[in-house]
Amino acid sequence: MKITPSARVLSMLGEIDFDEWQCVAELVDNPFDNFLDILRSGTEWPDGFTVSVTLPSSPKGVLEVRDTGRGMSYDQLARAVRAGWSGNDMHDKLGLFGMGFNISTARLGRRTRVLTTRAGDTEWIGVEIDLDRIKDDFEAEDITEPKSDPSQHGTRIIVDRLHRTRAEWLRRNGSALRNTLGSVYSWILAEHPFDLYVGGTRVKPVRHCRWGDDRYVLYNGKERIPAYIQIDQKLQDGIACQDCGEWQIGSGEVCSVCGGGNLTVRERRIHGWLGVQRYLDKTEYGIDFLRNGRKILRWDKRLFTWNNPDGIAGNEEPEYPVELAHQGGRLIGEIHLDHVPVTYQKDAFEYGDRSWLTTVELLRGAAPLQPQRAHKLGYPENDSPLALLFKGFRRNDAGLRYLVPGDGHKPVHAATRDWGRKFQAGDPEFQTDEHWWQQVLRHEEIKNRGKEARTAASVPTQPDEKAVAEALGFPTDMPTSGMARPEIAATASAPAAPVSVKEKKETRSERLARYESVATPHAYLHRSFGHPELGYVKVRTLLLKSDERLLDDNGLHVPVLLDQRSGNELTALIDPEHAAFRRFGADYADLLLVDLAAVLKVRARSDWSPSQLVAAIRAESLQDSALDGTTVGAEARDLLAEIRARVAEALDHSDGYATAYDHLTPEEQFATEEEMIAAGRVSLVGHLGRNSGFVHHMPALALVRLVQAMPESFMDGAVFRGPYAGVSSPSGKALSLARVTGCLADVATLGTFAGGATAQQMRRARLSIALLRDELAGEE
Repeated sequence: MKITPSARVLSMLGEIDFDEWQCVAELVDNPFDNFLDILRSGTEWPDGFTVSVTLPSSPKGVLEVRDTGRGMSYDQLARAVRAGWSGNDMHDKLGLFGMGFNISTARLGRRTRVLTTRAGDTEWIGVEIDLDRIKDDFEAEDITEPKSDPSQHGTRIIVDRLHRTRAEWLRRNGSALRNTLGSVYSWILAEHPFDLYVGGTRVKPVRHCRWGDDRYVLYNGKERIPAYIQIDQKLQDGIACQDCGEWQIGSGEVCSVCGGGNLTVRERRIHGWLGVQRYLDKTEYGIDFLRNGRKILRWDKRLFTWNNPDGIAGNEEPEYPVELAHQGGRLIGEIHLDHVPVTYQKDAFEYGDRSWLTTVELLRGAAPLQPQRAHKLGYPENDSPLALLFKGFRRNDAGLRYLVPGDGHKPVHAATRDWGRKFQAGDPEFQTDEHWWQQVLRHEEIKNRGKEARTAASVPTQPDEKAVAEALGFPTDMPTSGMARPEIAATASAPAAPVSVKEKKETRSERLARYESVATPHAYLHRSFGHPELGYVKVRTLLLKSDERLLDDNGLHVPVLLDQRSGNELTALIDPEHAAFRRFGADYADLLLVDLAAVLKVRARSDWSPSQLVAAIRAESLQDSALDGTTVGAEARDLLAEIRARVAEALDHSDGYATAYDHLTPEEQFATEEEMIAAGRVSLVGHLGRNSGFVHHMPALALVRLVQAMPESFMDGAVFRGPYAGVSSPSGKALSLARVTGCLADVATLGTFAGGATAQQMRRARLSIALLRDELAGEE
C-alpha cells in the first residue's frame, strides 16, 4: 500500500508538538466522525458506538484504539493512512485519517498496524507502517488477519515499539487521560450515545458546575441579571470550499485558495451559553470554545482581557477577576464555533480570522467590561452578554447580592469547591445547585439575625426621654416619665417612638483612604514587582500607623492588603502590628510577595506553584535582598565604612586617637600598616597613632575591641546612641555596650569573611546590620 506523503506534510510532521493526550485524541476523533456519519444517515446501529483505548501495561507494551464503526474498504484505508490526505468534508469532521493520524502515531511509536473490517467481510485487512523499515518509495506492507465472526465490523489501530517516555506517561496517567478526554469530548459524550473507554474504565463527560437557568441577582436592587445566558446568533451564510476548507471572501465560482470548484453555501452560527460557576477557582474558570462538539479551548480567559485599539502592543488589561483576584474566578461558558478555522494542533482557533473577531465582539463587546473604565475612555456602557455577567457577578461577597454561599459572616469558598468536586464525582446531593442555594439563603438568615440582634442591643427597652427631649428642642428641665406633666397631659398617653439613627457603613474606598491618611511610605518596598514570565506591577507600599488595625473586606485582621488602582498600579498596605510581624518576626516583603504572587498568577494564567511564584518574583524584583556572600558582605562593608568614619571623627574631637592606637595589639598594628600600604596610603604610615587615619585601615574585628575598650568615646550619641556614662550600674553599662558590640562583631566578621559564610551566618549578619543601623546616633 503506497502511503506517500506530500513534501509539505513531511516538513511539518517533525515540527508539530503533540502531548500524549492529543495523540490519543487524534485516534479517537476518527471513530467519533464515523459514528456521527452513521447517526446522520439514520442507519440503525444495534451494536452500539464504542471506542476503547487500551493503554500500555509496560514500557514495551502497545497502545490500541478499537472502535465499533463501519470499517473501511481497501481503497478507503489506503487514503486514510496517507499523510496529508483529507476527506471531502472539511467542516463537519473532528478529524480524519490524515496528518493528525500520522503525526500522533509517529510520536507514539515506531510501528503502527491498522486493521479494519466491515460486516460481511471474510477477514481483517490492514497495513503495517514500520518507520524503521519503510523505504523511499513509501510502500507499506499490506496485512490480513482471520475473522472468526463475519458480522464483526470496526477498526483497530495498534501502535508498538512505543517511545519510552510516552509509554511511561500513558501507563501512569490513565486517570488524568480519562479526565482530559472527558472534558474535551464532554459535549459529544453527553449529547450522543457514544461510549469511550480508556484502560477499561468508561470516560465520563466533565460537565460544568454552573448555577441553574432560573438563578439571578438584582443589580442596584432593580436590574435582574441572570446567572445563565443562552447564546444563539446566526450570522450571514458563507461560501466554503469543500476541497481545502477555506471560506471565500468573494462570490467567485472557484476557490480563491486552491482553485477548486467545489464551493458550497454553509451556515455560520455562534451558539452555546455563558454563565456563572457555583464556586470560585484560581484556574478552572473561563470559556470553552468548541468546534463540531470537540473542545478546542478549555477554561479560556482571553475574553476577560480588554485590548485597547488605540493603545500600543502589549497594553492588554485584565479585567476579570481583578477585585480579590487571589480568590479566582467563576464566569464560565461553552460556545460552539463550527465555522471558525482551527490550527493543526486543534488547540487554538485562527485568532486573526474575521469569524473569530466577530465572535469576540459578540460575546464581550468592543468596550471595557468595567463601566467606569468604559465611560472614562468615551465608550458607551458595554451591554454584551459577558459584560452583563461581569456587572452582576464580578464581586465575590457572600449572599444574595452576588449569589455566593456564606456562613453569615464571609464566603465559604473552600466548601463550595469541595461541593464542586462532589458534583463531578456524581454525588446525587450535589447534582443541582440547591445545596449552594440553601447556603446562600442560610447566610442571609444568619446575617439578618445578627443585624436584628445588633439593632436590639443598640435600642434601649426604655427610650432615653431626656435625649429625645433635647432632640426635639424641649427644655432640659422638662419632667420625665413618672413626673407630673400637666402641660402635655392630653397627649402623653401615646408612647414616644424610638428614634433610630441609621449608622453609615464605611465603604471600602473610604476605609482604604482612612488607612492611607495615617500611613507612611516604605521606601524599600516601593518599587516594581514581577517576572518576565508573569508581567509586572508597580507597587506603592505604605506602613500603617501603629494604633490602626488593617482589616480586609470581610473585617478580618490581615498583615497585608492590596488595592488595585489604575492599570498595573497597586497600593500595598502593611500592618506592622500584626502578629505575623510583631510576634513571629515575618518579613514585610515575604508576605507582600505572597499576595502579589496570587495577583500575577491569575493575570498570567501561570501554572507555577505559589512557592515557585514567590521565589521567582523575589529573585527578579528584590535582587538586592539576595542572601549571598557578595550582597550581604557588601552591605556589611558599607556599614563598617560608615562606622569607621564616625569613630575617626569622634577620636579627632576627643584627641583620643593615640590612646585608641595603643589599644591595638602588635598584630593589629602590623595589619593596619600593611593595609595602608596596600591601599596606596604610604605617606600616612609614618603618622600612625598621631591622627585618626588608621581607623579606616585597622582590622574590622579590632574595631569591636576598640569600642569595648573606649565606650565613653563612642556611646551616648558620639557614634552610637546607646547610653553609657549616665548608667549607674556596671551591669547596665555592660548591657548597653553589648547591644552595640554584639551586632558590630557580626558585621565585622561577615565584612571580613563573607565568602565562606553560611546562609545562617548571613541571615544573622543581615539582622545585625539592621539592628546596628538603628543604634547609630542620628538614625532614630
